[in-house]
Amino acid sequence: MLVDSHCHLDFPDFAAELDAVVDRARAAGLGRMVTISTRVGRFHQLETITSRFDDIYCSIGTHPHNAAEEPDISVADLVRFAAQKKVVAIGEAGLDYHYDNSPRDAQEKGFRTHIAAARETGLPLVIHAREADDDVARILEEESGKGAFPFVLHCFTGGMDLARRGVALGGYVSFSGILTFKSGAPLREIAAQLPEDRILVETDAPYLAPGPWRGKRNEPSYVVETARVLAETRGTPPDAMAAVTTANFFRLFNKVPA
Repeated sequence: MLVDSHCHLDFPDFAAELDAVVDRARAAGLGRMVTISTRVGRFHQLETITSRFDDIYCSIGTHPHNAAEEPDISVADLVRFAAQKKVVAIGEAGLDYHYDNSPRDAQEKGFRTHIAAARETGLPLVIHAREADDDVARILEEESGKGAFPFVLHCFTGGMDLARRGVALGGYVSFSGILTFKSGAPLREIAAQLPEDRILVETDAPYLAPGPWRGKRNEPSYVVETARVLAETRGTPPDAMAAVTTANFFRLFNKVPA
């Protein structure tokens, strides 16, 4: 399973709290975790986590919210970081038209830079797409014409058209705790129809805790509830669904040792 945990190190007693979070994740049956980069300039924070735990890996990239903060991040920069043992993905990068925290041209420039890095390294690109389905699909199709690259539409909140176009390009679609919300019926309909070998579950921690913990800080152990709802949605036994998402994880994040 993909456990997508954004890095926040500003709470007290960080080390002890982190140890407790990881212990709960392991107790819940999680074998590997990926913590996601939002700023290349803060990569040292991810190193603090990945160096502490053998079973935690990370990505490298600049979130579209922060694209204007790091406008000069190059393909070469991303490729250099990606050579490190614990870096197993590029991103997250993409387009966010809900907040528009960075100008849209800066977001697109950053998105295409990250795509080029994913193509060069062969590492999967973790894509953030919010209220930008048409442009995300267009860019993915344009860039795929230059050469294939692995990717996942992470914390998916888009429509069926984006999901289908992403899968048609060889991409994956990952569902967060939103899948468990009462308002998540449209996502459950999409999740029920996608190919089995193209779906993942994640946390998007510390955000979007699934049903029983909604409103609380999310953490990796809670992903089992999202997986349970995905299994129910698809009419698949929970153990079988966990096996599917785990296999999909290792196929996509193939730098992570099984």
